[in-house]
Parts: sequence; structure tokens; C-alpha cells
Amino acid sequence: MSVRAPNPLVGWQRAAHRVLFLLFLLDLALVCFRLNRPGLLFGTARWPDGLLLVLATATTLTSLSGQIPAQNAMLSAVLIGAIGAGIAILGAITGVPFGPFVYNKENFGPFLFYPLPWAVPMLWVVAILNARGVARLCWRKYRQRPNYGLRVLGSTVALVLLLELSFEPYAVLIREYWSWKPTKLPLTWYTAPLVNFLAWAVTSLLILLFVTPALINKSPVKRPPAYHPLFVWELLSFVFLLGTTLRALWSASAFIAAQMIIMLILAMLGSRPAKGS
Repeated sequence: MSVRAPNPLVGWQRAAHRVLFLLFLLDLALVCFRLNRPGLLFGTARWPDGLLLVLATATTLTSLSGQIPAQNAMLSAVLIGAIGAGIAILGAITGVPFGPFVYNKENFGPFLFYPLPWAVPMLWVVAILNARGVARLCWRKYRQRPNYGLRVLGSTVALVLLLELSFEPYAVLIREYWSWKPTKLPLTWYTAPLVNFLAWAVTSLLILLFVTPALINKSPVKRPPAYHPLFVWELLSFVFLLGTTLRALWSASAFIAAQMIIMLILAMLGSRPAKGS
């Protein structure tokens, strides 16, 4: 007979998580309002968008700290950010593996060091950790079956790819964080070459191979489903959906809406207790 653990976020961790998530929701509302009414609040200021990424990272890590030791959560974030940043630098300099692109410093924020914008490591942290959290929800009822870990790994890579496909039109055509240079390949997704998405999948797999040992919960105590990654996933996707809809990017809007609905259904079904458990 399994014993459920009490709420793992106790004391300052629980308070920090609640405060950060509330701030994340407030800033997300501000970003959505500014998308709908450009220039009405804070003019052309970019800080609400940057703050949203910071708060998404912070609330993701505080939530994760309730499932695994805090030092493991921080270690995973450092590893994800470092590997993602290193590959992003290679891509910005050589065009490999993502394809030729240029960061827009005015819109994407200052560089940590050339050619790496400060936001890039956080993008990878938010994408990887929340995609993995959603994948674990989808497969939760099957966690006692063989190859559960491989299923979560593969699903996480697929979910990172889904999130990047949703984010790319918003990042390039609405916020203009970066721009793509023409390539010989005719197929693109809102100016992004298809090799970019293959590179995101391969990079995600590489990152997960390094960080998964730090993310494994070694406690035998059964814990309730962690829905926070799903909340962050759906809320960020909603921002992308709102932006693409307001700009009449209908293919992107349809794709984002579809993946939001599908992932919500799969996560809710997967998080239900299995029969006989």
C-alpha cells in the first residue's frame, strides 16, 4: 500500500512558489493586454516580455524543487542553460545546426556576451523542463510499465518541438526576436527553415541525456500529479495563440490551438490513476 507524501513545497518554498506563480500570471495578463492594445501601456517597452520569461523560469524551478531536491533542480537548470547557450552560440556564428539567423539585440535584449542574448538559456530551461513535466503527466498511469523512461524521453523531445513550432511565428514575425536568412531549401515555417526544428529536437535529446539523471525522483514515496508544467505550457501557448491570431497568422493559430487542446486532453487522461492502483 503506497503512502502519499504531504505537499512537498513547505515553508519558504511554498510561499515563493505561490508568489512567483502569481507574478507570472499578472505579467502574462499584461503581455496579453499589450498584444491586444499595442502602445497603450508602457509604450514600446520590452521589459514585460523579458520579465515573463524570467518569471516562467523561476516558477518552473520552484515547482520542480517540490518534486526533487532543490540542488538537483538548480543543477538541471544550469546544465540545460549551458548546453543550450553553447549550441545557440555555435548556431549564431556558423548557421549550424539551426540554419542561418541573426538575433535582434534591440528586441531580444542585451547580449550576455556576443552573440548570446541573455534570454536564450532561460528559453531552453523553460522549454525542456515544462515539456518533460507535461510528458510525465501524459505517461503517469503507465509509470510502472517497461520503457516508461524512454517514453517520457521521446515524448519530451516531441513536446519541445511542438513548443518551438508554436513559438517561432510569434518570435520572428510578432516580436522580431531574430530573423532568418534565405536558404536553398524551399520549405519553411514562417520563414524558419525546417532544419531548425530538426536541430531543436536533436539538441533537446542531447540535453536530456545529460540532465535526466539529476531530474529522476529517487524517493519511493508516491506523490500527487504535478500539474504546474501543464499550466505553464498552456498559458505560454495562449500568449503565442493570441499574438498569431491578432496578426492573422491563421495556420500558426490553428496549429497552436490544436496542440493546446490535444496536450490538455492527453495530460489529463494520463494523470488519472490506472485501474487497480
